[in-house]
Parts: sequence; structure tokens; C-alpha cells
Amino acid sequence: MTSSHASDVPPAPAPAPSAAECRAAAGRLAGVAVRTPLLEAPLLNEQVGGRVLVKAEVLQRTGSFKFRGAYNRIGRLSPEARAGGVVAFSSGNHAQGVALAARLLGVPAVIVMPNDAPAVKIANTRRYGAEVVLIERDDELRERVARELTAERGATLVKPFDDPLVIAGQGTVGLEIVAQAEEAGIRPDAVLVPCGGGGLVSGTAIALTEHWPDVAIHAVEPEGFDDTRRSLASGRRERNPRETGSTCDALLSPTPGEVTFAINRRLLAGGLAVSDSEVAHAMAVAFDTLRLVIEPGGAVALAAVLSAKFDARRKTVVVVASGGNVDPALFAEVLQNRR
Repeated sequence: MTSSHASDVPPAPAPAPSAAECRAAAGRLAGVAVRTPLLEAPLLNEQVGGRVLVKAEVLQRTGSFKFRGAYNRIGRLSPEARAGGVVAFSSGNHAQGVALAARLLGVPAVIVMPNDAPAVKIANTRRYGAEVVLIERDDELRERVARELTAERGATLVKPFDDPLVIAGQGTVGLEIVAQAEEAGIRPDAVLVPCGGGGLVSGTAIALTEHWPDVAIHAVEPEGFDDTRRSLASGRRERNPRETGSTCDALLSPTPGEVTFAINRRLLAGGLAVSDSEVAHAMAVAFDTLRLVIEPGGAVALAAVLSAKFDARRKTVVVVASGGNVDPALFAEVLQNRR
């Protein structure tokens, strides 16, 4: 008979953060992160037959919501851990968030990125002062290399989504939506949030449901990469069949996180999936009606409303525009080909 060892037992997933931890994160981010606006455009409302409010995280530092979670996570490191530096793996937005947060907090950072990530994301990560290690796009390889670097350097791994402190930082988006909506006398029927690994939507859901228990929160993903939508339907974590094949590079995580999925299956109303052509249309509409530059992955929630994958008629809907780090050539092509 073989004996079992504690090391053979996989660790239990970390507990979900509370709404109080999201508020604590907001306190750390005060004066550091941007309180991004909640925008409305009459022409956009006319197109969908309802009221659409866009939470413009494209205007956040580093051009995406990822700065929030990264700063909250790194800001909680001990002085000894800060001296060892941080390591992250990312297709770009988490990379930039970690790089800037680390620089502001005086912490060395190394980021493992796929070599086919948008050039603007790679360049900006380096400009923020991080060391960048480029490898082939392979999520398991990327994480393995990051863990090896973490061990070699005595550093701390800053996960892109499956970390309670990162999730709590992203939850500050939800806190701001609640405050801004209440300031305007608005009570939304639904909130739509882009979803890759699920950090943004899970954190946002924790913050929103404390104030609006009955609000319908939906995760939105690219078609073919809708692992969270399928996981919510099946009740277990599903995997995507492939790692590439969508312009929404920010949302191509292979499977939902353990911590994020446990939150999302409890708090979300469901998931939606949109095509790349619907995303391109949403990017063009956002530019024409709001003068916002949104990257493909950041435009999926708006695409769900514009395509009627979510029926916004006679409803008030908040959509999160999660990032704006799009290569200029791709954005120009989207505008030139808009219908």
C-alpha cells in the first residue's frame, strides 16, 4: 500500500475576495488609478432602442482595467518580497498593468509575453520599465516559463486573474459603476463585462451585487473562445479548443480560473459570445458615437448589445469597455471597413 503525502494533494483554490476587500483596494488605488467615466451617447441609444452607458476603462492608466488589480496585488507585498521583484505572464494588458504598477512601487518586473502579441502592448510594457521575455503563444508554456523565472529570481508571481487581490482590484470598476450610476439617478437592468480568465467580471460582480442583488451580470467573450459561457452552462470549467484565431487577443485564456469561476457561477446571469465582425462594428460605433478607441477584446460587451445578442430594447445597460490598446493599423482597417 502506498502512503499519501500532503504534497500530492492539489492546493485548494484561494477564497474569493469580499466586497469589503474591493473597497479596501479602492482606498489603495485612490489618487493612483483613474476614476474612469461612465459615458452615454444619444446616437448609440437610438441604435439599440434602450439606454447604454459605457464604462470607459480605455482611459485607465496603461489603457486598460488591468492596472487596478496589478497595483492592488503588488502594493500588498512585504518589503522583502518587493526586493525580490515580480514576474507575470500576459498577452499584453496585464503585462502593462504590472509593469507600471511595479515601477510606481519601486519593484523590478519581468513579463513573459507571446511573440505575436500586439506590437503596441510589447513596446509599452518595455517603456514602463519591465524586462520582457518573448516566447511562442502557448498558455501552458508561458505560465511554466514564468514560474521558472519566479523560482530562479526569488520573485513573486502576479497572476493575471486567479488571485483574490487582483480580483479585488478589478472589483473597483464595479464600485465606480455603482457610485456613478447612483450619482446620475440610474439603476441599470444589466451590466455586460468582457471576459478572458474572469478576473474583471468576477470582481465587478462582487461589487455590484452588494448594492444591486438583482442586477443581471453577463460575461461576454469572442465566439470560439467562450469557455466561461460554456462553463456557466455546464457547471464545470470547460476549455477552448484552440488558443488563436480571434482578433480579441486580450480574451484568449484557455479556461476560466478556479477562483473566478467559483465566483461567476454564483453571481452571473450567464455568458454571451460575439463574432470578430460584430466586435469590429462595435469598435467603429464607439469611435463614431463616443470618440473612444477600443481594442477588440475591450469591445465585446458593446458588440453584444449592438448585435442584439443581448436585447437592450427598453432597458438600461452598462457595458464595460475594458481596454484600448489596439495596433494603429488594425484600428485604421476597422474604421475603413465599417458598415
